[in-house]
Amino acid sequence: MMSQVEVRTRSLSDVYERSNVAVFEPAEFEEVEKDDKWIEAMKEELRMIEKNDTWELVDIPQHRKVIGVKWVYRTKLNADGSINKYKARLVVKGYSQVFGVDFSETFAPVAHLDTIRMLLALIAQKGWKTYQLDVKSIFLNGYLQEEIYVDQPEGFQVKGQEEKVYLLKKALYGLKQAPRA
Repeated sequence: MMSQVEVRTRSLSDVYERSNVAVFEPAEFEEVEKDDKWIEAMKEELRMIEKNDTWELVDIPQHRKVIGVKWVYRTKLNADGSINKYKARLVVKGYSQVFGVDFSETFAPVAHLDTIRMLLALIAQKGWKTYQLDVKSIFLNGYLQEEIYVDQPEGFQVKGQEEKVYLLKKALYGLKQAPRA
């Protein structure tokens, strides 16, 4: 004799949302363009860029390549797994840059483990205090040597000036030369 088993289903996103196992982050602008929390996160990123005088709106120069930009979305969590804030970052599509045209050198800052150990040993020996510092806009402070033009960000084109582009004065995330700058 077969017994009937009742099968109940829930969507995977509902299971994740209830258990704080994973947070779904949008991949495309179209997924967030009507979501106030993500719109505010993008506006905050643009305010930081404007505050740092990172770019200026200009006409597209002849014979110059314009590099695209894209939004990258991250949900920042508290230690208990609850949502702390929504972070949107504007990133240059640096993979389309051409060596010798858009940049001439790159730089990858690396801290060797031996150096960190030596510093921590010195700190312990001297009884110094240590502090962690996270500068959230560090890449937005380096001046560029090259002329780099980028598209206006999706969803935030300046009304009446949609055909213009931004000339970067300072580095943005994604540029090949951003770590050097």
